[in-house]
Amino acid sequence: MKKITIPLMMLLLAGAIACNKNGLQTDTTANVSESDAADMVGASLSVNSNGLASLSDDVTIKSKWFIDNHLTCGATKTDTLTKTSHPGAPVTFSYGLGYSYTLNCNASNFPDNITGKVNFSGSHSGPHFSSSNTGNLIFKVAGLTPTAPNYVLNATFIQSGSFISKKDTTNHGNENLSVVVQNLKFNKPIPTIAGGTATFTLTGTVPKKGAFSYAGTLVFNTDGTAKLTVNGSVFIINLLTGEKSKG
Repeated sequence: MKKITIPLMMLLLAGAIACNKNGLQTDTTANVSESDAADMVGASLSVNSNGLASLSDDVTIKSKWFIDNHLTCGATKTDTLTKTSHPGAPVTFSYGLGYSYTLNCNASNFPDNITGKVNFSGSHSGPHFSSSNTGNLIFKVAGLTPTAPNYVLNATFIQSGSFISKKDTTNHGNENLSVVVQNLKFNKPIPTIAGGTATFTLTGTVPKKGAFSYAGTLVFNTDGTAKLTVNGSVFIINLLTGEKSKG
């Protein structure tokens, strides 16, 4: 078999090119590409995989319900449930969830905001990746006063677990995703997204292929999509399906 050698300088140059200006590793081992990262983040956001968009809807709608049903100031409510996808759905999921809500009032003793946490554990399987994970959403829903024009969600979403690519099963390993949501606004009275932003980091390792690390931003649009930017590449994520298109 013919042996191929690569000069040391070429290896060093390749290593330098593989790191972006922020020092984050970007696909040096052909394991998880920018496009793959967008698929993984999209799946973790989507309603169809019980992702961040679904949990955000849950806590906003439930917060509205508590106000309508006169939850007392300082009261805390908890709830547990299991969510599964509909039979025959293109994206399948099964999650156990635990919710905690606390109503906080203003100085005049009127409802001001609800804070809480959602813990989850389960799995989902979509067209590009399957994942088993655990995580939580720590949240604050403001804008509960009648005069506030929008519900406003600030939250931190953390998820960790294992994944496997469906187009290349050698791409499998562990992943950690963190999303910090900033002023995600929902219309009243029906909580549909009216805008907001977020930042995210996605890290992990693939056996025999090495580590990957990505960071980027999200801009939530009013049409049920979010603009995801990672390493200068822009993708449009459908928040219902998790599918992406080039921005």
